[in-house]
Formats: sequence, structure tokens, C-alpha cells
Amino acid sequence: MSKVTVAALYHFVRLDNYQQLQDSLLNKMLELGIKGTLLLASEGINGTVAGEQAAIDQLLDWLRSDSRLSELRYKLSFDENMPFYRTRVKLKKEIVTMGVEGIDPNQLVGTYVDAKDWNALISDPQVTLIDTRNEYEINIGTFKNAIDPKTQSFRQFPDYIKNNHDPKSVTKVAMFCTGGIRCEKSTAYLKQLGYDEVYHLQGGILKYLQEVPEQESMWQGECYVFDNRVSVNHKLEKGRYEMCHGCRLPITAEDKKSPYYQQGVCCENCYDKLTTRQKQRFQEREKQMQLAEKRGETHIGSETEQFSLKHRQIKEQKKQQQRNKRQHR
Repeated sequence: MSKVTVAALYHFVRLDNYQQLQDSLLNKMLELGIKGTLLLASEGINGTVAGEQAAIDQLLDWLRSDSRLSELRYKLSFDENMPFYRTRVKLKKEIVTMGVEGIDPNQLVGTYVDAKDWNALISDPQVTLIDTRNEYEINIGTFKNAIDPKTQSFRQFPDYIKNNHDPKSVTKVAMFCTGGIRCEKSTAYLKQLGYDEVYHLQGGILKYLQEVPEQESMWQGECYVFDNRVSVNHKLEKGRYEMCHGCRLPITAEDKKSPYYQQGVCCENCYDKLTTRQKQRFQEREKQMQLAEKRGETHIGSETEQFSLKHRQIKEQKKQQQRNKRQHR
């Protein structure tokens, strides 16, 4: 078995004190040697993290010990190498940014469909199948006959729906995304607009790939993931794509043969979009990474995190002391 377990997780729930959870969650991740990024907002938690199986189990148990997170959803996959450089817990306005006020999946959401029932649903000719992900994700893999909205960010999805679909003419809508979280909001949004039958692949593409045998699968290509693996195949193993460090888009071995490709700098998609200063910065970054690799060191992330956390805690303590002094004047 691969030595690194990758957990994609999310949960929509009211977290009124989410700011106060940041340091304790970060400390727990550092203590367990877990890397990756988790997002906290008043609407819940979202993110992908990686570490040893036992460490991931402990983190999930720790999170679910909070009664508000007891129903936390997650999907596991595996990799031979750590797919993240850093450990981060970020505070956000939304755990997945749609930009539409009043969308609450806890109050209104589409009908969940298990992975084992998904093929039958999307084979129905009356179903409009929509991929809610971004164009660069869809380009490397999607379900057969799925509509590509051609969006560059999830914020564009509401406008796509308003401009291209009508609840009066669409009988059934089925939507899917990587792990399920974007569909929580997209199905809630469509229900709010008056769409009647709206369906949602529970657990997303990752759950489908995990549970549906490849010989029965209607998935075509690979699935983009938001870590250094870039993509996973139907076995949830690292796929054939790498990432361009200039534009962060997936590229293949064939793309790297382009005369415009520079390792760690740019590819054919972005070579003419980056400024000279950006290219110089990326070139220096790549140089330092290669030098660190020769020394057997890690150039990005790792050891500085403990220092950064401690520094941030000291700054917060000083601020609190100053606030206390002002209150007693």
C-alpha cells in the first residue's frame, strides 16, 4: 500500500467561532505531521490534507469530536509521495466561493445520488448533465455527454445557469464535481431558482471512481485534484498530468516538448502571458529547488512552519496584552 493517505473533506455547518478554531486545528495538523490546506468559515470546513494513515485517522477523529462536525464527509486516496508542501488553516468568507448570498445547503439542496445509481440516472435522455467544475479541470476528464459550462471559476457558474438554462424547459438536472462540495451549493442555487428535479452525485467524482468498477464506468479521462498529484486515474492513483508552475494548469509529457515550455517557469499556455519579472522569479525559484534537492533538502514549506506559528502566537499575545492595557486605563 502507498505510504501517504490523502483525505478530501468538507462539511456545511454553522461555525460561529470558526476563527477560534484556526490555531488549535493548525497545531493538531503539525503535531500529527499532516500537510495540506483546510478552510474554515462560518458555513463550515473544507480542504484536502495528507499524511500517514494513522495520523489522518486521528485528525478525522479529532474533528468529529466536535459535535458540529460529527457528520464530516471525506474521501480517501493514496500516493507514494507527500502531495503538499505546507500545512495551512485559512479563514474564509465561504468554504467554496460561489459569490451568491443566501445559499445554505443545510436548508435547501438537490437530491443525493449514490455512485452505484449514477450511471442509470445520467443515461436517462431527459436528464441534463452539467459538470460544475472549471474548464481546465474538465479538459482532462469528465462524464460521457456532460455539458462543459466553460467557466474559469466557480463564481461564473450562476451566470452560466441564468444565461443558458431555464427551469421551465429543463425536466431534470444532474450535477457533479470533484468531491461533492461545489454541487452542494450549485444544487441549492438551482432549487432556489425554481428547478424542480435537481440531482447531485454524492461524494463527487472521487467517490464514483472509488466505488464503480472501471469496466462499468461512464467516466472518461482522469480527474483533476488540487494537490501536487495534479490528476488521478480510475484507480485513484497519480495520473499522467503534471502542473505548469507559471499558470498552474495541467500539462502532459507531450506538452513539455513544446519550445515554449520551461521547467518550473512556463508552458505553451502562459509563456506569452507572464511578465519578464515573473519569469525571472520562477526561474530563480526553480534554481533554488534544484539546489536544495541536490543537498537533500526541501526548499518549499516544512521546517519554517513551526517557527511561523510560534511567531504568530507571540504577536497575538502582544496584541491581547495591549488590548487589556487599554481596557484598564
